[in-house]
Amino acid sequence: MEYDEQLTVPLRWWVLGALLVAVVWLTIGVAVPGTLPWLVTAVVAVGVSSALWTYGGARVQLHGSVLRAGRARIESRYLGEAVALDAAASTRLAGRDADARAFLVLRPYLHRSVRVEITDPQDPAPYWQIGTRHPDRLASALTAARTSR
Repeated sequence: MEYDEQLTVPLRWWVLGALLVAVVWLTIGVAVPGTLPWLVTAVVAVGVSSALWTYGGARVQLHGSVLRAGRARIESRYLGEAVALDAAASTRLAGRDADARAFLVLRPYLHRSVRVEITDPQDPAPYWQIGTRHPDRLASALTAARTSR
């Protein structure tokens, strides 16, 4: 079983970014005449777009025997139990019940996640917590990958 999900920021974040660019343009456009407001606004627009694109650009992918979460990757033979977490359990595991050694791929706009136990004795992380829009599907894919080895 394979899994592929691109984590992207929600539309409302893009709307807020556009409003920020508009406020910058209005603020500078009133104070400074000429082309400077347009140049500054263009730089801010590129910066906001890049930040939203980069931050939301994390990918969660299970392809073959490799799990990728953000920039990290691990082979499925080192994966233990995968548990889909609801919003409350995800918050607890990322906060009060967190292990400082854990590897986290979380985004504030994703309220659910999957906890994946790591069985590699060389890996300092006891588990990965991966934010996702489809925790049940990801947990099922990880369980299938683990049992098929």
